[in-house]
Amino acid sequence: MSATLQLTEQLISRASLTPDDAGCQAMISARLQPLGFVCETIVSGPDDFRVTNLWAKFTGAATAQGAAPTLVFAGHTDVVPTGPLDEWTTPPFTPSHRSGVLYGRGAADMKSSIAAMVVAVEEFLAANPKPALSIAFLITSDEEGPSRDGTLVVCNQLKARGEVLDYCIVGEPTSVDQLGDMIKNGRRGTLGGKLSVKGLQGHIAYPHLAKNPVHLFAPALAELVATEWDHGNEFFPATSWQVSNIHGGTGATNIIPGELVVDFNFRFSTESTAEGLKQRLEAVLNKFELDYSLQWTLNGEPFLTTPGELVQAVRDAIQAETGLQTELSTTGGTSDGRFIAKICPQLIEFGPINASIHKIDEHVLVSSLDPLKNIYKGVLERLAAA
Repeated sequence: MSATLQLTEQLISRASLTPDDAGCQAMISARLQPLGFVCETIVSGPDDFRVTNLWAKFTGAATAQGAAPTLVFAGHTDVVPTGPLDEWTTPPFTPSHRSGVLYGRGAADMKSSIAAMVVAVEEFLAANPKPALSIAFLITSDEEGPSRDGTLVVCNQLKARGEVLDYCIVGEPTSVDQLGDMIKNGRRGTLGGKLSVKGLQGHIAYPHLAKNPVHLFAPALAELVATEWDHGNEFFPATSWQVSNIHGGTGATNIIPGELVVDFNFRFSTESTAEGLKQRLEAVLNKFELDYSLQWTLNGEPFLTTPGELVQAVRDAIQAETGLQTELSTTGGTSDGRFIAKICPQLIEFGPINASIHKIDEHVLVSSLDPLKNIYKGVLERLAAA
């Protein structure tokens, strides 16, 4: 059994449901400390939702240009709930093999990535004990949860300390059909809103004595649906506005509702800003003279790493290991990259095939684990030699 597979299985065996790390980070620290890493546990959150975070750093040899640049491996040890246990072919926290596939909750998202990162660093430092590269790990147990007391808290502390981060690889499962066919060099922002349109409740037989908020909102809804918020750019698709929930009425068929509640979300590119989108949407509501209240929730700003040293190192490492020309993408949902990107200028996400993540019988190809480790090690070698 390879070291990567062995560590992946050990991590899967820990039932680390958000926000419980279940000892995963202690296991990682025990591997890193003998290599020269200084490991720090940062605990955050209320008593009923305690989050464990690991910040571990190995300081590389200084160069003629100054302190060695820092590459951060980032990820999460927490996993989503299993769903119905009787629907799993084998228990979700018992690593199981069938036809060259490793099954278990977190196999793809993202315990295999963390294992590959740790083993890659072990092998790299064994061959390069004094590299001109500092290496760090930022691991949280609150990525699958509210994401308030995890990576965000650590990044705020690192910023306050003046810690300089140069490169970051987040081990999110980004591959689609083959390991290495896609990496994420950015993510769209997400901006949610809860809109309440006020009307006047009344009997449906006397509409002149009531105001139907559904009817009042309809013209504004049509305009919002038809609006082109931006055209995107070479890295991002156009910004999208979508209604996720809409509710009005009491359930009775003879009552005009007094209020309409609409939940919606923007997934927006770097061509738009959260403030600009808020202003444009509210202008439409005001245009139709609606009586409304609106609560906004900004869950993440968009971020983008344009091709540079890190993107090239990852591309070259993937091609050397797999022969693939990887695709740059900004598709998908949010990740903790949105927090790290605020203090790290070059960040990409790369990990195994993502088809089974969050599903029953989550899995990863055993044959992909060591190639994943080799790619991470290849990035270390290329950045250390830069």
